[in-house]
Amino acid sequence: MSEATPSRLQRPDGETIAYHKSEGNTPGVIFCGGFMSDMTGSKATALEQHCRDRGQSFVRFDYLGHGESSGDFAARGCISRWADDAAAVLTQLTEGPQIVVGSSMGGWVSLKLAISHPDRVRGLVGIAPAPDFTTWMWEKLGPDLQKELTEDGQIRVHSEYDPEGYVISKLLIDDGTPNFVLTGEPIPLDIPVRLLHGMADPDVPWQHSLKIAEHLASEDVRISFSKSGDHRLSEPDDLDLLCRTIDELTLRISE
Repeated sequence: MSEATPSRLQRPDGETIAYHKSEGNTPGVIFCGGFMSDMTGSKATALEQHCRDRGQSFVRFDYLGHGESSGDFAARGCISRWADDAAAVLTQLTEGPQIVVGSSMGGWVSLKLAISHPDRVRGLVGIAPAPDFTTWMWEKLGPDLQKELTEDGQIRVHSEYDPEGYVISKLLIDDGTPNFVLTGEPIPLDIPVRLLHGMADPDVPWQHSLKIAEHLASEDVRISFSKSGDHRLSEPDDLDLLCRTIDELTLRISE
């Protein structure tokens, strides 16, 4: 059975964000996907069904250049733009308090969103969160590919998740730096945060969640590790934990 046609949110520059929204009670839930991912993944759809069953509002969407949204990923995709897309979703498609769930790169986007909209984002869930990942991306390239990227503006690299690989742009790398959140200063959030991480994650080390927790100003931070969990955390037990985490945060925020 094919998925329903997504709705579209118009951006000021003419691009459109594709999204699916379920009406319901607050606090609502917004799902922010990962780098080169889209809103049709199992975590997003499982959460959508869970929220529908609970009568809780929910939104999943694609960033610029991802999935069914418009825009040139290689030429214009960067953390600033994707965080701005998430902010547009928050401010134009939702009302009241929200719990933001961020998977991988979405963990970075969700932190930026919570920092910029403290009146609206009342809880965070990070799934293998990867804030500041552009610094690892740059280091992993090595001198030769770094030189090629600097000279050509973009390169295509191998990916285990896509047989065609994916494009890294100089814009993405350069734009990452001013958006770093793990700078040594406390992340100025005083909201409940839950971090879920697989200890068998080959892409984002589980220790990164410990580093995030250490940087958060909030004292209400909990981390759940899955010893056998990979980067996706999409097995039935992982999805069950994610849904239970949303339930727990919903009660916490509604107290």
